[in-house]
Amino acid sequence: MSDTKESNVHILNTKLMEQRQQESLNAIYKKLSTQLETRLDNIEGDLKRVVTKLESHEKIQDTQYEGIESLVDNIQHRLKKVVEDMRQETAFDPKKGFSRHTKVFEEQIDRLRHLLSLDTFKDFLTSLWYGKFTESFEFDDFGMDVEFISKVKPFFDFLYYNYWRVTPLGLPNIPAKGQALIVSNHSGTLPYDGSMICEAVVNDHPSRRNVRFLVEDFVYHFPFMGTFMYRIGGVRASQENAERLLENGNLVVVFPEGVKGIGKHFKHRYRLQRFGRGGFIKLAMKTQSPIIPTAVIGAEEIHPIIYKSTVLAKPLHLPYLPITPTLPALGPLGLIPLPSKWSIIFGEPIDFSQYGPSAINDNLLVNKLSEMVREKIQDMIMEGLKNRRSIWFG
Repeated sequence: MSDTKESNVHILNTKLMEQRQQESLNAIYKKLSTQLETRLDNIEGDLKRVVTKLESHEKIQDTQYEGIESLVDNIQHRLKKVVEDMRQETAFDPKKGFSRHTKVFEEQIDRLRHLLSLDTFKDFLTSLWYGKFTESFEFDDFGMDVEFISKVKPFFDFLYYNYWRVTPLGLPNIPAKGQALIVSNHSGTLPYDGSMICEAVVNDHPSRRNVRFLVEDFVYHFPFMGTFMYRIGGVRASQENAERLLENGNLVVVFPEGVKGIGKHFKHRYRLQRFGRGGFIKLAMKTQSPIIPTAVIGAEEIHPIIYKSTVLAKPLHLPYLPITPTLPALGPLGLIPLPSKWSIIFGEPIDFSQYGPSAINDNLLVNKLSEMVREKIQDMIMEGLKNRRSIWFG
């Protein structure tokens, strides 16, 4: 009799525990669904605002935007469908465990990858590139086109404010005038980090200064990318080009890791690679420019590299061909980066003026100073990661 009673109590306790677990997990699931719904609503609104702003640009032909509104409406429909599907999912079943909900979230992630179709991006970028162009001769010596920048800025603003939700820290460390060298870690497979550093200064620094960034040679092997980089302010990476920019009083972004930085395997994320031969130190000494150590957090996750091939990349004149969870599996759609939360941290300026230009011939000193800057940026990265709670929400 007592055994039966104990058995019934045990069954009752088990059911109560299952019920509490179900209620707890349902609450978590509901919260995640609400967060995703809010996020998708924001993306929908942001895309519409970008297109509206571009349509109002008096120098772009209205005909170039025919069909864009229908594309945005299509995105809106697909966004709502994702949220609807999540709302209609049944409650968590303790007997089945986590597998059902894990599958649901995997399906939703797959659908989110398809929210922005290749046609959407193609038409959007085509309208930017081939819109009405009035002849402008506001080019500098490196090909930067002020008018073109104003035309594409809404797109970069969308990435900065809404897609990656970049948080800039330490902006007072950037001088309001005069030259300086912004030395940063490099990541992301594709060089978005340079443009986001520029956005941080142009949008959030009191001086609203333009920033120039050096671009690796391989980028210019992509069709149209060379011209595009020149027009938005990029400069082909070389010691001579960097010197000219600094001597003209510019802020210049350099990535001493080079291709090794953006081509890191995901398991090596946020581990700085070797800083070359200290060319940026020689540059700072020769031009008497302070160095602003900078750490970018979040770019490592936008295109996580799980494998890379150098053999397949040779015919394309690329340093490597990346394999990510979405590329080449999704074709060109795999080029769309993931929406991680970014932070860009600008450290205190490092002044090398006490060494003078003659010190550039002291290779031992140059290597020592280069390693010092590298360790400083690595420490900033580790501190930033320590303060980050989530890859997607910061």
